[in-house]
Amino acid sequence: MSGSGTGAPQEPATVSTRAAPIPIGQDRLGPDQRGPRWVGPGLPLLVIGGPCVLETPQINERIGTTLRDCCAALELPYVFKASFDKANRTSIHSPRGPGMEAGLAEIARLRERLGVPVTTDIHEPAQAAPAAAVVDLLQIPAFLCRQTDLLVAAGATGRPVNVKKGQFMAPAEMANVVQKLREAGARGVILTERGTFFGYHRLVTDFIGLGDLMSLGSPVCFDVTHSTQLPGAGGTATAGRPDRAALLARAAVAAGVDAIFLECHPEPARSLSDSATALPLHEVPALLRSLAAIRSACSSASPVAPGLDRLAEAAAAVRAAPRS
Repeated sequence: MSGSGTGAPQEPATVSTRAAPIPIGQDRLGPDQRGPRWVGPGLPLLVIGGPCVLETPQINERIGTTLRDCCAALELPYVFKASFDKANRTSIHSPRGPGMEAGLAEIARLRERLGVPVTTDIHEPAQAAPAAAVVDLLQIPAFLCRQTDLLVAAGATGRPVNVKKGQFMAPAEMANVVQKLREAGARGVILTERGTFFGYHRLVTDFIGLGDLMSLGSPVCFDVTHSTQLPGAGGTATAGRPDRAALLARAAVAAGVDAIFLECHPEPARSLSDSATALPLHEVPALLRSLAAIRSACSSASPVAPGLDRLAEAAAAVRAAPRS
């Protein structure tokens, strides 16, 4: 029912097709003092990656260090990702993580230790403010991307928000999600594609839909590993096709996404979550090298000056904005 009281359906929200660069971590410089990591059209590919859920401190550091150093060598901006709680595990007996208090403490430690921005996902409105006090980028899970209270709470923190497109949603519907976050106060919105339901136990990546998502006016990220999921196909766990992750990643970067998201582990079979889709850590550097080369080739074919102009405009706006 329309909120106008007429009973007529309302037109979906529309947003600008001009995606401005988004700074991640501009007010929380790490020990390297390199400043914020930027994401947007015409800029180096942003890499968001880490374990699915927080592992031991040693494994967390090993993953973060490997990705950080590889991205630095390739001149790609990097954001460390890990979850403190996996609230949507298939089985009630599956590990969920250390919880919010202990998990955020570990993420804060890793931020200082690695010297990079960090991100984590939230599942309830009450988690938004505590998480935003620690992380540089908030993440909204795909299953929760329409939850208004959660989106408003995330946006109200003033942090940029990465929201994953629901597997059940058309790309155009994400314009309403962007509008909710922007009106709540989010300092930038990233939209992440992570596959669309294709019957039971199957996701497909719709590249026409990916293009439609990129037309909504926000930087777009491609979730390399979750796009290979076979939801529920493992009975008490999600199955997957990680052997196709590199194929999808290369295609998405060639299509023009601004960021990639991936989860990895030194021994995926022993990871606490998403063991069926996590990439072996030793394979990630080669994949990132190929993605950086594709990004560079595509940028050479399409001049990057417009992206750099928008970066200069956005950087000036950030410097002029009051700090919270």
